[in-house]
Amino acid sequence: MSDVGPRSPPVILGITIVAGTSIGAGMFSLPLVSAGMWFSWSFLLLIISWFFMYHSSLMILEANLNFAPGASFNTFVKAILGSRWNAINNLSLAFVLYILSYAYISGGGSIVSQMLDSTLGISLPPLLAGLFFALGLALVVWFGTGLVGRITAILVGGMVITFLLSVADLSPTVELAILLDNKPAYAPFLLAAIPYYLTSFGYHSNVPSLVKYYGKNPVIIRRCLFYGSLTALAVYLLWLFASLGNIPRNQFAAVFASGGNIGDLVTALSGGADDKRLSNLLGAFANLAVVSSFLGVTLGLFDFIADKFSFDDSHSGRFKTALVTFLPPTIGGLLFPNGFVYAIGLAGLSAVVWGVVVPTLCAKVSREKLGNPLYRVWGGNVLIGFMFAYGAVLATCYVLAAYGVLPVLSR
Repeated sequence: MSDVGPRSPPVILGITIVAGTSIGAGMFSLPLVSAGMWFSWSFLLLIISWFFMYHSSLMILEANLNFAPGASFNTFVKAILGSRWNAINNLSLAFVLYILSYAYISGGGSIVSQMLDSTLGISLPPLLAGLFFALGLALVVWFGTGLVGRITAILVGGMVITFLLSVADLSPTVELAILLDNKPAYAPFLLAAIPYYLTSFGYHSNVPSLVKYYGKNPVIIRRCLFYGSLTALAVYLLWLFASLGNIPRNQFAAVFASGGNIGDLVTALSGGADDKRLSNLLGAFANLAVVSSFLGVTLGLFDFIADKFSFDDSHSGRFKTALVTFLPPTIGGLLFPNGFVYAIGLAGLSAVVWGVVVPTLCAKVSREKLGNPLYRVWGGNVLIGFMFAYGAVLATCYVLAAYGVLPVLSR
């Protein structure tokens, strides 16, 4: 079963895979993470984060194009940087993708339960609901990138509709006086938010899958990465506009005190009223985001596992790949079904390694070793230097935030 055909598949499928992987239910944490620095600093940080994460994905593409379609991180990192860096990257990548897969399985079980209860009146225990969620989507990923792209396109379409309806409900009540309440004194709160913004553009595991799907076509893959990540950026900016324009900065303390979850945020956005329509729209968006992110994350993990263990693309080979990909996070999701938020929080520092540091090293070293004749990211050594500096800032802020050194509004 090959994902690469004589005619290039539609670009929209790759765009939706990138956008769907990026935009997860974690988007609801953005207003809470951004409350300290407020809108103008959040706007600036989003643009900066998008710029660096987009270019780090291009650096993965640059290095990946030196190898046959189907080669994932294990192959090209080992060939370019050697066994030691490959081991570090494999551990970081596997940890992030497995922990995110577990997080989405633990969160996806509730989606199945809610859907069956509301449509058929069937009540499933969390254990069984999580198993159905994992098995159903594992089958989709087993069939290949094409089916993932088509289903993700439907999911992203639903996400866009529910999101725009939510923003349409919130926009008339946006107050510019609240939104533009920005002061230089808010700037230090930006530091603790930097690592969270990194994970908002965490689609990098999809780059080898796109190369496998489209072949060695840097023009098309670059469009997928650009427009997919730009879609995520636009959604985040609209969401911050709608949320930070409705809740004054000094009222976020009450949101944190209530628990800081989606329900508390929706209650604050609706002025304390029970806004059923808004709650349903945001709930539908969150469910679609969990499913599309799960498909994108596990697709990247699937191709990484196939490359790592040299499983072929036959039915039996893909079955073995599916077992190694889905069995560990499914068991974790069944045994610990309520670990969604905690699991996502663990992924940050490892994402710095394979999302920023390793791609930059691969681009730098592969230019010296291989010349990268098919594609080279612009900017030369200047951009390489900025990427390393960005990675250092990310790692430093992540560690300082973990030890409670950096200021956050909830404290």
